[in-house]
Amino acid sequence: MNNEKIRNIAIIAHVDHGKTTLVDALLKQSHVFRENEQVAERVMDSNDIEKERGITILSKNTSVMYKDIKINIVDTPGHADFGGEVERVLKTVDGVLLLVDAFEGPMPQTREVLKKSLALNLKPIVVINKIDRPGANPEKVVDQVIELFIELDANDDQLDFPVVYASAKQGIGKLNLNDESTDLNCLFETIVNEINPPACDIDGTMQMLVSNIDYDDYVGRIAVGRVERGTVKVGMPVSICKKDDKVTNGRIAKLYTHVGLKKVEVEEVQAGDIIEISGIPDINIGETVCDYEHPEKIDFVDIDEPTVSMTFSVNNGPFAGKEGQFITSRHIRDRLFKELERNVSLRVKETDSPDSFEVSRTWRITSIYIN
Repeated sequence: MNNEKIRNIAIIAHVDHGKTTLVDALLKQSHVFRENEQVAERVMDSNDIEKERGITILSKNTSVMYKDIKINIVDTPGHADFGGEVERVLKTVDGVLLLVDAFEGPMPQTREVLKKSLALNLKPIVVINKIDRPGANPEKVVDQVIELFIELDANDDQLDFPVVYASAKQGIGKLNLNDESTDLNCLFETIVNEINPPACDIDGTMQMLVSNIDYDDYVGRIAVGRVERGTVKVGMPVSICKKDDKVTNGRIAKLYTHVGLKKVEVEEVQAGDIIEISGIPDINIGETVCDYEHPEKIDFVDIDEPTVSMTFSVNNGPFAGKEGQFITSRHIRDRLFKELERNVSLRVKETDSPDSFEVSRTWRITSIYIN
């Protein structure tokens, strides 16, 4: 059984190919914002470091409504340093938008993520963006994308991908370059028609795979994932299938779904939707939340282990204490361990010295700010 009222997609793109700008345009054209509402550019880049650097670091969920269909969008990092953030959300979606610059063509940093999405048999839609850019050559870029798909062993269905030509900055899309366009309706239609609705059993016993983790100072650890089966309700007792096949028990305290950019608290959600639940303090990525009386584990794609390590130490140089607010070992420790609450790709290890901490990650550790 499919939930025909939902589509779940992720966006894959190289840095600065216009992914977050496209999400902005989809949000605005789906009337998420009020007519008189002031909307900042790159609204999905909400993290402080993301705003500063103009890139997406953390995967996030949002949704848009097209007619009576809810489209859940997972906005994922395009930078190679943050690849660990994207691979674990691919199991929550049924298709991907591959966004490619009409001038630069496909770039290496999209290759690995696209390879993993093709291996999961996700349906691709190719969006050739920045067709208004000087020197753009959309037809040549489409040929380059086909070559990339062949290199990555895409099957025949995946090679037969639809193409949408777009200018995210102008908020327009078209199926043919010679067409006139004033909006992104053709992209909405392509998503609805080409991406399969989530295959799920609405009437079965509840089952959800935890694909991401968030954290809130008030409700604690939050599990993010797609409901694969049944209905989730606030207050219902659940079983949690751990990676080591151990089964523990818990209860859902709060339940959230996404409406536009907002996380909305609801009483129940049916299979197929991407949700967030709180009330299980030790929940982790890769674990299955399921019916209390019918625990059944879902297999999970492995997450890349950290590849880079760096030691953080208190400044003991001649300029120590001259600037910065949080400069003691206690402050550094608190900041690093707080990051662990939501960043599962990070590893923090205390050393023999109370003033030093060993940090491992799949991206450059300098992106963690202590101040």
